[in-house]
Amino acid sequence: SSGLQAVAQAADAIRLGNADLMLAGGTESMSMVPMMGNKIAMAPSVFDNDHVAIAYGMGITAEKVAEEWKVSREDQDAFALASHQKAMAAIQNGDFKDEISPYEIVSHLPDLADGQRIITRNKIADTDEGPRPDSSAEGLAKLRPVFRNGQFGGTVTAGNSSQMSDGAGAVLLASEQAIKDYGLTPLARFVSFSVAGVRPEVMGIGPIAAIPKALKQAGLTQDQLDWIELNEAFAAQSLAVIRDCGLDPSKVNPLGGAIALGHPLGATGAIRTATLLH
Repeated sequence: SSGLQAVAQAADAIRLGNADLMLAGGTESMSMVPMMGNKIAMAPSVFDNDHVAIAYGMGITAEKVAEEWKVSREDQDAFALASHQKAMAAIQNGDFKDEISPYEIVSHLPDLADGQRIITRNKIADTDEGPRPDSSAEGLAKLRPVFRNGQFGGTVTAGNSSQMSDGAGAVLLASEQAIKDYGLTPLARFVSFSVAGVRPEVMGIGPIAAIPKALKQAGLTQDQLDWIELNEAFAAQSLAVIRDCGLDPSKVNPLGGAIALGHPLGATGAIRTATLLH
């Protein structure tokens, strides 16, 4: 996401000597985006051409990934359930406390009884709202495919896809000199970053090409990785990447991912970076 790209650009600026301290991140308020006003009736012919179908949403690309990488509906639902279970366990253990900055929400609402008095309500936001403690395999199995159904045999549902969420995240990057000058204690060292292009109709499998490039630049091998944050845009895409790259599932998103925690598009990369740091 652009949040992760911002982190990479900040690191590049520091490595080039153009900056010493950079605050990089992203924000997204999907609840405020008017993207659901017009409902489009899909004609079956839309799905005949992948390059046309993908214009109607990333969900179609997830269906293509599930089809090409042979990711079953059952495996997608199981992955989604695990994401919720891991996220709930992390919240209960307080694993996100150090990376979340609580903030107060003040709401000013009219008193519906007389329409005159204004009621003020205060709420502290300090916990992710996405993870569902009541998620179950049975419940996920009952959900209908969102992007393909009926004769098209869809497998991607709202339950095994990432959630539309609001969120923000940021990280502070510093040069070695800045660390000394300001007495900072670094949480990690930025080593490498890579982007790779893939066919647009299967855009979610970009990490399959990007991960080897990033590892090569860093001089690392995959077995040296202990913790992997992989964005869960869709369970189908995540499983395709894990299987194709041969990633150890136990090392991928130990605290849950976007299916449970949400995917505020412009912020996700920075949020996942913050989770990795802590």
